[in-house]
Amino acid sequence: MAADARNLTDRRPAEPTAGPGTATVGRPAPEASPAPPAGDRRAPAFAAPARIPLPDAAGPRDAPTRLVAHGCWYPSADPTGAQVAYICDRAGVPQLWAGPVDGDEVRLLDTEPDPVQEVSWSPDGRWIAYTTAPGGGEHLRVLCVRPDGTDRHILAGAEPGSSAHLGCWAHDGSALAVTVAVPTAAPASQTAATEPGPAGSGLPAGRLAAGRQRRDGDAVLLGAPPHDEGRLGRPSPAATADTRAPGATGDGHPAPTAAFGDGLSAYLIDPDGVSAPVLLAAEKDAATLRVCDLSRDGALALLRRGPRGRREAVVTRTADGTTTCVVPVADGDPWIGGFSPRADTLWLRSDAYREFAVLLAAGLDPDGRPRGWSVAAARQDSDLELLHRAHDGSTAVLAWNVRGVSEVEVLDTDPSGRTAGAPRPVPLPHEVATRIAGAGPGLLLALSGSQRRPGVWWLPAGAAVARTPWSSRDEDAVPPGRPPVRPVQLSLSARDGLPLNGWYYRAPGRGPGEPAPCVIHLHGGPEEQERPVLNPLYHEILGRGLDIFAPDVRGSSGYGRSFVDADLARGRFAAIDDVADCVAHAVLAGPADPSRLAVMGRSYGGYLTFASLVWHPDLFRTGVAVCGMSDFATFFEGTEPWIAQSAAHKYGHPERDRELLRTLSPMSRVDALRAPVLAVHGEHDTNVPPGESEQFVRAARERGLTAELLTLRDEGHDFLRADNRRLFRRAAADWLQRHLTG
Repeated sequence: MAADARNLTDRRPAEPTAGPGTATVGRPAPEASPAPPAGDRRAPAFAAPARIPLPDAAGPRDAPTRLVAHGCWYPSADPTGAQVAYICDRAGVPQLWAGPVDGDEVRLLDTEPDPVQEVSWSPDGRWIAYTTAPGGGEHLRVLCVRPDGTDRHILAGAEPGSSAHLGCWAHDGSALAVTVAVPTAAPASQTAATEPGPAGSGLPAGRLAAGRQRRDGDAVLLGAPPHDEGRLGRPSPAATADTRAPGATGDGHPAPTAAFGDGLSAYLIDPDGVSAPVLLAAEKDAATLRVCDLSRDGALALLRRGPRGRREAVVTRTADGTTTCVVPVADGDPWIGGFSPRADTLWLRSDAYREFAVLLAAGLDPDGRPRGWSVAAARQDSDLELLHRAHDGSTAVLAWNVRGVSEVEVLDTDPSGRTAGAPRPVPLPHEVATRIAGAGPGLLLALSGSQRRPGVWWLPAGAAVARTPWSSRDEDAVPPGRPPVRPVQLSLSARDGLPLNGWYYRAPGRGPGEPAPCVIHLHGGPEEQERPVLNPLYHEILGRGLDIFAPDVRGSSGYGRSFVDADLARGRFAAIDDVADCVAHAVLAGPADPSRLAVMGRSYGGYLTFASLVWHPDLFRTGVAVCGMSDFATFFEGTEPWIAQSAAHKYGHPERDRELLRTLSPMSRVDALRAPVLAVHGEHDTNVPPGESEQFVRAARERGLTAELLTLRDEGHDFLRADNRRLFRRAAADWLQRHLTG
């Protein structure tokens, strides 16, 4: 669906939108931010975050116990490229580390148990900014620390109920952009009675905790509860379905309703605490808002906003908040592009009016308005999924997604964004690149593959890619004696002719034609994509003699915009049928035993697991649903407001599309369930609340079926602690082995 450059302006506002008061990128005077100008149509800003000091992490300490399996990822280098900050879970939880790019003397910069998610070294080298998830939950904090571990403090996200997200640095390192999310209203599930559940259960009243329970490490294993006449498990009331696309309004955005949405405010914050925060942007009922780049003079800001599937790049003038450019951009990596050194060119990773994301370039006039657009780089049937621009604008490093495998190349550019010569490929030692960062004149690559856990590799200028000494090595990936399984890619057609793909893992020790029990594993998103990377869960399951087929059903990324949108509205019924079609292919084209099949998935894959068990009840012997939605009505009531805002476009609006969502909810068909089911959930999950698993397990047990719920303590939507991950893998593999081979 390629379009010419003129179409890129179709979604630009007819009139510039006034914004908040003047903001400068340098060090502002230590006073409160000015009031918005008269006639400002933007949402009011929420209170600016305050600096909160924390104990220093400097000084010697005992080395943490080194795990057998660990990985390193998300590198960010200092201005010289000699030192690297990165995330590593060698101590059992993702933590912030730093060390030389070519040495092995590393240091731990934050000893707290809160998982670290993103890292960014300041351009002046004085600070390392990073985000953590307190308690393993979904609300994030942004912190700063000196490279030696001193002066560690919270910049944003410390207020109860708030969450903060990392943005870019000002180019002189004087300020960090941070987005603060403050719910405009508590979800309905949080405003109900809050009498606590049984002591030590970690669950509110009315949840499954009323049944018998026992502790197992850092988890709660819940059994059969008494029958509950309350709301949980009931289908939502019927309503007439809206014939429009789910959540769509005239401009393609979900229409906010009362208590539906979130307030987002983006600030420039002085990490030294000398100057007051400066407001950059504020939006009400927003799904996302991230500051991706600032021009060198601080006059322009590049923002990324919008719900899943409808992301936009927005260029604003910081002096008056005027919007000068709005362009659709691709989902995936949030760092969508940036300005040239003179701010006369804008580079974007965009799929605007195209099937696949490309590198777009536009010349900017002095006011930040585009003069015209051109495609600087594109590939047939491949998405541009990562973009890194050199600080001086001389090169752009591109990572292309080619049927799940990454191909990286370096493209020479001039300051105006024009390309010079053919791109230079960068040979990779592994299948997938997850991040590209500058390191002085060289590059840092976070890589992963089917034979190794994530690691960080260094590409010096004019040299070959080399593993950093402190990064994960082959022998660290799995216990000795059983190498990881390299998957084989399978292609098939759905019943309506749509091409599908997936990766088949053959359990070791079986002959080529020997029928094997098989687990259909479904990824989350649904816009995620199955990639050929080492998955410890797969390694555990394969070790029990069970094959795995991990397909990309419609809605997955990597196959074009039409494929991503193919599951919208009533297309979700076809996505559920895709699971059955993948099962048929695994049986007919592979060695899967049709009488010993299981379905398993996480997040949206957990929803598909619940749905597959009730839409195709005779196909599977069992299922394992991890953090999955079971009823869209209760999901929208309980999830985070900004997640609801994004989910409305993908699944349907909770009011206008109520009947469609009720029909698509597994709870509405739970009477069809035949197979035993294990549900797993993190107790602090506010993305998909634990009640989604609890009500499905309760309904299954009320119908006399075998069903259990494993609740992992101190975890949110992602399981980040090594002990909990091991417990989850062991419990899931035990369950699957028992029901497929017992």
